Amino acid sequence: MSKPIVAVVGRPNVGKSTLFNALAGERISIVKDTPGITRDRIYADAEWLGRGFTMIDTGGIEPDSGDVILSRMREQAQIAIDTADVILFMVDVRQGLQDADSKVADLLRRSQKKVILVVNKVDDFEKFMADVYEFYNLGMGDPVAISSKNKLGLGELLDELIKYFPEDTSQEDEEDERPKVAIVGKPNVGKSSIINRLLGQERLIVSDVAGTTRDAVDAVAVHDGKEYVFIDTAGLRRKNKIKEELEHYMILRTVSAVERADVVLVVIDATEGITEQDAKIAGIAHDRGKGIIIVVNKWDAIEKDDKTIYRFTEDVKDVLSFLSYAEVMYVSAKTGQRLSKLYDSIDAVVQNCSLRVATGVLNEIITEAVAMVQPPADKGKRLRIYYTTQVSVKPPTFVIFVNDKKLMHFSYLRYLENRIRDAFGFAGTSLKFIIRERKEK
Repeated sequence: MSKPIVAVVGRPNVGKSTLFNALAGERISIVKDTPGITRDRIYADAEWLGRGFTMIDTGGIEPDSGDVILSRMREQAQIAIDTADVILFMVDVRQGLQDADSKVADLLRRSQKKVILVVNKVDDFEKFMADVYEFYNLGMGDPVAISSKNKLGLGELLDELIKYFPEDTSQEDEEDERPKVAIVGKPNVGKSSIINRLLGQERLIVSDVAGTTRDAVDAVAVHDGKEYVFIDTAGLRRKNKIKEELEHYMILRTVSAVERADVVLVVIDATEGITEQDAKIAGIAHDRGKGIIIVVNKWDAIEKDDKTIYRFTEDVKDVLSFLSYAEVMYVSAKTGQRLSKLYDSIDAVVQNCSLRVATGVLNEIITEAVAMVQPPADKGKRLRIYYTTQVSVKPPTFVIFVNDKKLMHFSYLRYLENRIRDAFGFAGTSLKFIIRERKEK
């Protein structure tokens, strides 16, 4: 089930980024007193009472500004509004009700989305409550008073927020056993062309203009009598100029698509080579424990010799070193070269993401690994591994019980992961490890 999306919107400098950081539990957005400092919409995952959700922080909305940057920020905020399930509309009790607040309220009313009015900077409830009541004039329902800086009233706000979340549809999602495949990558790498080839029809708009695909679109393909749901996403591009900001802000839609997917195809343009931005895009899927296949498109446009694939694969493995488990496939959406083989790879990755290992066999592998390479020690105390068990799938998740989890060095955990992969495969899926302490009897 994809997580509900919550957008934080409002005029500049009402405290949106401070609230975003307080709810995310870490300092993610830049916080500064200068209005308009948040020009990037940042996303983060949060949770309250067992309900997970994804937040979007937006730049401030200046409804009447003709400034190029501010107008871009207004567009970006509109994308956030369109994408969100619930909107937190923030205002500033110290500045009082502004004409711009009323215009933002009109914008939100037209969106027909669920909106919670949040009155920020209420550091003293007795002192400011009369001023809070002024915001009833916006016609946006009961205002929720908070101080994001001092973390006052956040519990009440979150209680109100989760009331607006869609009902849990995880049971419905489980009944749909069709593999869901998200196709992600920079603009113009050929994502829509790949889907059109797989579908055998011009289902999606294909254009040389980067960013033609503005929304995530679902399309169903049938191969050997089996249905696959493909989710095409807006392309992502590194933001280096103001005019490219709109594309940068499509990242949220990609996050949403990845969350719904079982397998993610990370598409790379062979003519451009592997880039840092490709790594950032792939990281979204990796961080969420999704099955991943690296698809190098436009391979027909490359001049080749007997070492071309070897060199390109080495470059991919170097830049995407955290995806050492993912298969690299070379295709051409233009000619259809090797595209049909994607289905076999998707099936294999789906199977590996759901693979369960018997506890007895798993512990035999770990015991052999420990015998071959001694666990690390610190100040005379050596790591002892008592027991390992798999607790879930998608991604396969393992709990390792040890005497002192501080002794479990990252490199040794990677060694154990490699031994597990050698024994059971798990190609195309990340593995998650939870280290827990168990005292000796």
